[in-house]
Amino acid sequence: MLVGAVARYLKWFTSEVDRSLAGFLSNVLLPSFFFHRIMTDTKMSTDLGAWTPSFFGAALTILGFGVATCAAFALGRWFCLGDGSRKRTFALCSGIANYGYIPFPLAEVFYPGCIVTLLIHNVGVDIALWSVGLFIISGKGLRESWRRILFSPPLVSVTIALLIRQWSLTEWIPRPLLSMTEQLGRCSIPIGLVLSGAIVYDCITKVKISEAWRPLLLAVAVRIVILPILFLAIAKYSGVTRELQEVLLLQAAMPTATFPIVMTRLFNQHIETACTVVVGTSLLGLITIPFWMVSGASWLGF
Repeated sequence: MLVGAVARYLKWFTSEVDRSLAGFLSNVLLPSFFFHRIMTDTKMSTDLGAWTPSFFGAALTILGFGVATCAAFALGRWFCLGDGSRKRTFALCSGIANYGYIPFPLAEVFYPGCIVTLLIHNVGVDIALWSVGLFIISGKGLRESWRRILFSPPLVSVTIALLIRQWSLTEWIPRPLLSMTEQLGRCSIPIGLVLSGAIVYDCITKVKISEAWRPLLLAVAVRIVILPILFLAIAKYSGVTRELQEVLLLQAAMPTATFPIVMTRLFNQHIETACTVVVGTSLLGLITIPFWMVSGASWLGF
């Protein structure tokens, strides 16, 4: 992200390419990443029961979107979320936790036994993001946006890969195709972070602190207070395995994900709100992540 910000500052990476690069990232690089990851990871079982973490990933992400949407539309006028674009952006960004860049390093250090479960969980998060999340940020009604949702390349790639794994057809996939998706997929996260950093740089130079603190305050209430409590309660009382409890604990502790910044740019929504929520909760995460990991682990009996 710092590289993206510096490149923007030096005008090596101009804002004119943001939307086209975001489209390429969403329609080519991310689908390749999802497809190759699911197709080649031997730790992913074809047993439907092994995909329970994906169900929880999708369900809790949709729950997050629901809570954030309700907060935006019920309280938005008091927190500088007066128009629909700001509300949709707030709902997308506040509703989804960081599920990759931060949780994986933390899992490797504190809960190495849950890494595979976290990977499977994130498949469900991706499905929720590219279906419900896409519906929220597109700003269109269900009648107008259902084609865009059902045929979004990330969702299609995940669906195809899961069906191939479930039907044990992996050996029929040509090696050159797997090689191509592997190389394209490797570009997805770095390009996403670089683009996010460039967009954040633009926002930092434009955002007014006198206005930004209000949506950030509401985001903190949703993402850092209400949703962690709900996630931990579900982890404790749903009867899931210890590994899935650890994943839910990590998700409860997370600030907002960074990729919604790219989706916000792609659909021409309120980018300042996205940057305020993402950057603000991420900085506060230096304090809130340790708090929720320690207190949550104690409550869950780890």
